[in-house]
Amino acid sequence: MNEQQNLITPNNNYNQQTNLPNATASLVLGIISIVTSICYVSALIGVICGVIGLVLGNKDRAMYQSSPDFYTSTSHSQSNAGRTCSIIGLVLAGLWLLFLIAMFIFVGSMSYRDWR
Repeated sequence: MNEQQNLITPNNNYNQQTNLPNATASLVLGIISIVTSICYVSALIGVICGVIGLVLGNKDRAMYQSSPDFYTSTSHSQSNAGRTCSIIGLVLAGLWLLFLIAMFIFVGSMSYRDWR
């Protein structure tokens, strides 16, 4: 009889929580941003990944704040970690790019006559 009731009554999963759609992407892009912002050649890639990860994390944050009962808290914390990693990667890449610009200005201001 119990099996028949399960077949007759529909299984309504209206209270089932889902993951935020961009939580994993935000975290991966944030980690890539941190790793590539340290490298000399790929600091610009770190900036690009950091900006994209931050935008995706902010979208997830807005979605979670609009209806927190619909999404899992695990995906919310994963999205927050992605936002934090993206911000750290942006800061590191920005500092590295400022250092490179300062070095090019400093080295470029020296002429060959100064070394003789």
